[in-house]
Amino acid sequence: MNNSDTEEKVLEGDNILINGSFEGDVDTRSELKFERDIESEDEKCKRKCIEKVLVCGSTTLKTWKNFAVSKYGLVADDLRYQIWPLLLEVDPSTDEKIPSLEELADHPEYQQVILDVNRSLKRFPPGIPYEQRVALQDQLAVLILRVILKYPHLRYYQGYHDVAVTFLLVVGEAVAFRIMEKLSTEHLQECMEPTLEKTDYRLNYIYALLYKVDRELYNFMDTAGVGTMFALPWYLTWFGHSLNQYKDVVRLYDFFLATPFLMPLYVATALIIYRRTEILAECCDMVLISASKFYQDYPPDTLEKLVQKRVEKALTERRKNEQIMRNRLRSQRSLWVRLNNHIPPWCVFNRRNKLGLIFAAATVVISYLYYKYGINSRLSLFGTFKT
Repeated sequence: MNNSDTEEKVLEGDNILINGSFEGDVDTRSELKFERDIESEDEKCKRKCIEKVLVCGSTTLKTWKNFAVSKYGLVADDLRYQIWPLLLEVDPSTDEKIPSLEELADHPEYQQVILDVNRSLKRFPPGIPYEQRVALQDQLAVLILRVILKYPHLRYYQGYHDVAVTFLLVVGEAVAFRIMEKLSTEHLQECMEPTLEKTDYRLNYIYALLYKVDRELYNFMDTAGVGTMFALPWYLTWFGHSLNQYKDVVRLYDFFLATPFLMPLYVATALIIYRRTEILAECCDMVLISASKFYQDYPPDTLEKLVQKRVEKALTERRKNEQIMRNRLRSQRSLWVRLNNHIPPWCVFNRRNKLGLIFAAATVVISYLYYKYGINSRLSLFGTFKT
């Protein structure tokens, strides 16, 4: 399965029917809303804590991660501008020359990137002057092409621009390149392979999680043949393609930047479980899964608690299984292995070690010669003294 063949249809719309048909052949994304709410007292308090740590200058990565995953995240974009690079441990300063869009026009992915960027109008703040919007679109195209030009083994996929535009809007072109460079070679690397084989495999983790947490829902979706295509835009774009509230997108990005790269799959599973009643109420052949609908009226803080609970439960079970395995191996150890633990190292015979083999052979020969000739020598010597 080729990236461009599948994603072009998947990312056209947010809603996907379980039988594989798509709700529309045009871009059905709603306009991204950029309303900024007045910060609450709790948010102001957290802002002061973050600013205090920023002024301090000496802190650990764990501190920034705690700020990012805890309630309200990093609060606002002015703080994200400073902390997102710290979360990924990238150097925001750069003296690298930024090429113009014309200089990158010969790249094989150029036409596809330009096509997707031109369709990303809804992801930019409304009301900005035409010239500024065009400049942002050019910066977005250059940002994407620079990454795949620097790393030729990476392949652009449709939806990559949804991730890139978020970082471009928050931290600017120079820092966004450093962040996208880091994410593309780590978090998103599997998504940027020539085929979607590994990505499809990862998406099946959703069903593995459902099987452990909600067996009834798992059986229903498995019987209905829902598959994993509905979650492909969620995973490829970190929900940036599917949500229509800018504050929700950046809040999730706070969370994803501070957690392991598979966390979007845990969030997807949590969303499905949260809406289980609606899913189970549908006919098996008409189940519709929509990220924007699921996320509506679903506070990010509630989502984070649910995801964290699932992660902690999975870690606890993993530790328990590892301990059982260690105990089993300990009880099944051979007599030879147990004896080796009580024999001095210089006496241990390692069958894979040539020196050990030579030492063992020499020991046997010397012992035999001593036994054969040593006894006669001692008897002769004893007879001489007796005489």
